[in-house]
Amino acid sequence: MPVTYEEFARTRLPALLRYAVMLTGDPHTAADIVQDTMVRAHLKWRRVSAAQSPEAYVRQMVTNAFLDWRGGSWLRRVVLRDRPVEPPPAADPAQQSAERDRIWRLLAGLPRRQRAVLVLRYYEDLADADIAEMLGCTVGTVRGYASRALATLRATVQSVHANGGSDDRG
Repeated sequence: MPVTYEEFARTRLPALLRYAVMLTGDPHTAADIVQDTMVRAHLKWRRVSAAQSPEAYVRQMVTNAFLDWRGGSWLRRVVLRDRPVEPPPAADPAQQSAERDRIWRLLAGLPRRQRAVLVLRYYEDLADADIAEMLGCTVGTVRGYASRALATLRATVQSVHANGGSDDRG
């Protein structure tokens, strides 16, 4: 029996919001994107619920909304923060928080498609073929985005270490 929109929203909304936060880096923007997406999903729920995986369908809608988000400068203005993660024993919480913020800043510097590929690959644990389908491109393009994104991140980290560990971007 197909799931109703209300059941879907009740059970999957938190996961969609977490996913959007990973894409945007900002809980407020993520909430806006998910809200807009859920309105559109509700309007065409018959088509969404008929999909093989309604969750994958809506996740793709969230991804597309992120990639098409108007006023692209928000990505450069936003200060990215995540909810605190339970530190492992004997870890320095201040160091972990600083490292998490640094990674958010690095991800925020990537083009949207590259960032989406990394989030889909490493946070959502999707295969390259699934990412390619979601982004409407080839597997080779996905791998290229991932390769360029990781190279950019590596170069930035190496540059920071070469400059004595100071990151002058914030």
